[in-house]
Amino acid sequence: MKLTRYTDYALRVLMHLAVAPERLASIAEIAAAHGVSENHLMKVVQDLGRMGYLTNLRGRGGGVKLARGAGSITVGEVVRLTEGDCGLLDCEGCALSSRCRLTGVLAAAKRAFYATLDQCTIAEIAASPATFSAMAE
Repeated sequence: MKLTRYTDYALRVLMHLAVAPERLASIAEIAAAHGVSENHLMKVVQDLGRMGYLTNLRGRGGGVKLARGAGSITVGEVVRLTEGDCGLLDCEGCALSSRCRLTGVLAAAKRAFYATLDQCTIAEIAASPATFSAMAE
C-alpha cells in the first residue's frame, strides 16, 4: 500500500507539533523543517483543524498546535481519515469476485496493516527538536 503525499504531510505536521505541543508553530516553520512547500501544507493544516487534530490561530502571533495530546492520536486513525476507504484492489465488476480468494487475503492484509498503525501514536513517532533543527540547516 502506498500512502498519498497528503497523508505523509498530515503525519509530518502532527509529528512536528508533537515535539513541542505547548507552543504555536507556523506553516512556514513546518515547511522549512521538512523541506516541503508552504502551499501544500496550508490545505493539510486546515483539514487537520477541521478534523479536530489542530487548533489553528490566525493573525499576528498565530500559528498551529495540537488540539489533542499526541499520545491519544494513533497513526492508524490519521491514515484512515486522510486516505479514506482505500481498497487494495478494485474488484467491482470482476467475474470471479464471488469465488475469488484474493479478496479475502487482501482484506486480511489491510486489517493487519491498520492494526499495526493503530498500535503506534504520534507521540511515539515524533522526532526530537534537534532532528528538526538539523533538517532546517
